[in-house]
Parts: sequence; structure tokens; C-alpha cells
Amino acid sequence: MSTVRELALSAKQASVTLSQLTTEQKNEALLQMADALIKEQDSIIAANQLDLEAGRNNGTTESLLDRLALNPARIEAMAEGLRQIVNLPDPVGDTLEETTRPNGLFIRKIRVPIGVIGIIYEARPNVTVDAAGLCLKTGNAVVLRGGSAALHSNDQIIKVLKGALSKSHIPLDALQLINDPSRASVEEMFILNGVLDVIIPRGGHSLIQNVVMNSKVPVIETGAGVCHTFIDASAQVTMAEAIAVNAKVQRPSVCNAMETLLVHEDYAKNNLLSLAEQLKNLNVEIRGCSETIKLIQWATAATEEDWSTEYNDYILSIKLVTGIDEAIAHIQRYGTQHSECIVTENDDHATQFLNEIDAAAVYHNASTRFTDGFEFGFGAEIGISTQKLHARGPMGLPALTSTKYIIYGNGQIK
Repeated sequence: MSTVRELALSAKQASVTLSQLTTEQKNEALLQMADALIKEQDSIIAANQLDLEAGRNNGTTESLLDRLALNPARIEAMAEGLRQIVNLPDPVGDTLEETTRPNGLFIRKIRVPIGVIGIIYEARPNVTVDAAGLCLKTGNAVVLRGGSAALHSNDQIIKVLKGALSKSHIPLDALQLINDPSRASVEEMFILNGVLDVIIPRGGHSLIQNVVMNSKVPVIETGAGVCHTFIDASAQVTMAEAIAVNAKVQRPSVCNAMETLLVHEDYAKNNLLSLAEQLKNLNVEIRGCSETIKLIQWATAATEEDWSTEYNDYILSIKLVTGIDEAIAHIQRYGTQHSECIVTENDDHATQFLNEIDAAAVYHNASTRFTDGFEFGFGAEIGISTQKLHARGPMGLPALTSTKYIIYGNGQIK
């Protein structure tokens, strides 16, 4: 039996005990996990340094190194995410519907844990903590398979978290890490139907599509983020500039960062150059359509591939459009149904954009960087779903539950 299957089977067995724990028992464990992260942060940072050094030696870009890097502030944020989860209502056991049938049967629909959740993700060690906290709070065992770039970081984080769990009611086997970085370990997870109840991929387009196309285990698809901001003709200049700059550079390596800026040609005539200069001063490379290049002399020509590329870097593609209909058409063609924004003072255009854009999150006059479980009040998130079944958008605690019907009778037969 493979190690991956053994870990998953151990998690499945532990999930039975975990599913019966009270909210208080689960919360106590999460608080101990949060305290342990702070107490053991030096060991976590030391392990993270090994991953960062390996990344630099392998030529990893600075933006991706930023996703990988841990420091006291980020570890505190990870611990705070666990505390936020503690403070959120436990959805397990919630009654969603109840009815009494004409024959006297009383039917109640309640939330229950999914069971065992497999998560495949790349070089973001904070996902290790977020996933553990969300899954355990909802009574789910979890099998984590992080990327090779964060191997040392993830291993140490799991050791710290398991040390905390050893003092709690949660079985240690409910939290598992596959530390085999080979492709074979991922492929093994794909065929664990009957052991894993669902797989959630978090990462770039190629990782997500590999899971979606090859897994025999059900998948909740978290999407790559080719996110757009459309600056309409009536946009307030100061607001538009602030939103665009924030959406691109506040943290360009994440999935809700803007990758393409669409600008109404009337707005662009007087205002695009100023925005471009701000972006240039922040080290953003601009690739533009032919009309963009006429206004921004240092921009390079965007290719067809650019419009559908998730850069995760200080690169931005810009396209001038004649109006809202062209902007919407562009997003419908190249977007990934993640997060899209319109900056406008025209209420009709805002309404049209919000209604016609098919995405998990659609914004009016706000940065796409807010598509996040913490920002939505969910605490940490397990991912941002871009599919339409089961869950969509930032996935907090309720998204990690299934449902069960409980039926009470007094001797009814059919």
C-alpha cells in the first residue's frame, strides 16, 4: 500500500471521531494551534529560509518568492486567521430546512462535515494553516499536498500544529501532510475515490486543470485569476488611479490581483498617461494595444496571449475600449470568472456591468483585491471557487459542509 493511501486511510478513520466533536472541543484545538504558531515561529522561519534559498538558487521570481516568504507578521496573520475561525459560527449541525409531510413525517435538512478533504496547492505555506483550521473546524479530516517549493516550511508547520493537536480532542491523524514532492503523489490522490471525498486544488492554471481533468475524486475548482478593472469614461480620476494601482501592485502574486486594465478611450485621452507613470514608478511593465502604445511610449505591444495570461508579477496588459459593451465582451472572452471591477459614476453602466459579468465576484468602485475570505468576514478561506456547483467565490466554513436529511416518524410505511 502506498504512503499516500495510508495517510488518506488514517485520515478517514480519524474523521469519524472528529465529526462527533463539539464546537468547543474544536475551537480549543484551533486556539492551541494559533498559540503554537507564535511560540514556534523561529523554527518555522528557519525552515522557510531553506525554501527561499532553494527558490533563489532555482531562479524563482521575486513575486513568487514573496508568496513563499514567512516572517513574524505573516505568522501572526496565520495565527489570527485561526482565531477568526474560532470566533465564527460552527455550521455543522445547522438546520437549513424543516417540514412536516401530510403523512406525519418530520424532515429536517442539516449541515454535516464532508468527511476527508484533499488539498493540492503550490508555494504558499499560509494555505497549510488556513486549510487545517477551516477543515478541522467543520469536522473534516484533511490531507495536504503542498508544492516542492515550500517543502521545509510545510513540514515544520505541520509538526507545530500536530504538537498542538496532541493536547486536544482532535485525533492527530485528522491532519496529514504528503511530503513527497513527486508528481506520482498527486496522481495517487486522483484515484483515492472512496477514501478522499473531495479534492480542492489551489494554484496556477496548469495545476488546477491537471486536477480537474485527471482526478477520479470529485473536485471543487478554484480558478486562476485573469482579473480585469474597467475604467469607464465617467470614472473619478483619483478613485480610478487608486483602485487600479492597488489591484495591480498591492500583492501582484495572488489570484485576485488585476492582470488586464480596460480603459474607456475618452478617459484615456487625458488621464491614462498619469496612471501609467504611477505604475512605471512602481516597477510595473506595461503591455498594451496599439492605441495604448500611442499614449504610453514605453509600453510594449501586447500579444493575443497576454490577454489571457495570469502574470502573478509586475506586468499589466492595457486595452482601450470604445465603451462598456466592448469592455464586457473582452472580459467574457478572456476572463476566468474570478473577480472583475468597473470604476464608474454612471449608475446604469454599473448596473449593466454587475448584471452581465459572469464571475464569482463583481465590483463597482472597489479593488478586486478584496476577493478574500478574511475580507468577506469568513476568517481564513480554503480557496476561491470559480465553478457554479456546490460553492462559488471565497470558500469559508459553510462551503466545507455537505447536507443530511434527518427524518422522524411514528411508524409510517409506504
